[in-house]
Amino acid sequence: MSPLPGQFTVPERLAATVRATTGPAGEAWLSALPETVRRYVSRWDLTLERVADPGGRLSLIAYVRRPDDSLAVLKAQPVTPATANEHAALRHWAGRSAVLLLDADPAAGVLLLERLHGDIPLRSLAEAKAMLEATGLLQRLWVPPAEGHPFASLAERAGEQSAELRRRRGLPAAAETRPLVDEALETAAGLLAGEAEQVLLHGDFHHGNVLAADRAPWLAVNPEPLVGERAWDLAWLAQDRMDTLAGSPGPRAAARRRLHQLADAVEVDHERLRGWTLFRTVAAGLRALEYGDTASAELYLEFAAWL
Repeated sequence: MSPLPGQFTVPERLAATVRATTGPAGEAWLSALPETVRRYVSRWDLTLERVADPGGRLSLIAYVRRPDDSLAVLKAQPVTPATANEHAALRHWAGRSAVLLLDADPAAGVLLLERLHGDIPLRSLAEAKAMLEATGLLQRLWVPPAEGHPFASLAERAGEQSAELRRRRGLPAAAETRPLVDEALETAAGLLAGEAEQVLLHGDFHHGNVLAADRAPWLAVNPEPLVGERAWDLAWLAQDRMDTLAGSPGPRAAARRRLHQLADAVEVDHERLRGWTLFRTVAAGLRALEYGDTASAELYLEFAAWL
């Protein structure tokens, strides 16, 4: 075991994102982060090689070695409703199509994970190949949850996002988007009324959350797990690489074509996929708008309008 070399510096992107999204609690977490990392390096008898910079937007990623000299990653993140059960999902998947959990202190938001190739995400592939790999991986992740599982339901997660969406609807900058917001809320309510499927969902599945690995070509990371219908996961994948679609000659047609191709690939109802894609994209757009990221907000809302 060795201490962290020199002055431990929290990556700027992580600090900025945590401050913007979690308020005073996030500031306290950031202040304690260097000591948190030191504590778990010592507790698990690890040797720290380096901290990834910029690393994750809401998590610190430290490359470490275990006592047997095997490679691993120490991940520290604020505990939120979305991330609190990441460890439970990874344990349930047990390395099948997802990164392997080696150890964890869930209450502290600290995980020890197998090391993947963090510099080779799925988005490094051409879009068509990446989508093919992504849908195959998702279908292996969609398994029944264990009895007595701790995961939130899709109804709970969508309900929370709907409440936030209604609140953000009143933002002055959101005035022009209110008809789109109302459509998204109405669509989500209708989908929840007819939802029946119950599988374990990744919750934040996109090309950036799939990394190259040694024991498999690609493995999923950073789940925000919940239980519900597959169209919820597929909806987040559907809006991946929006900037590529925006630059295509016919973005509206390209977006709709992508939805049909994804729905057909995993046999999901087209309209349910369109509805959840609309809802999740509008919710992301207004969240970005509230945090002052106008460029991302405009792109999300433009994509939603194409649907």
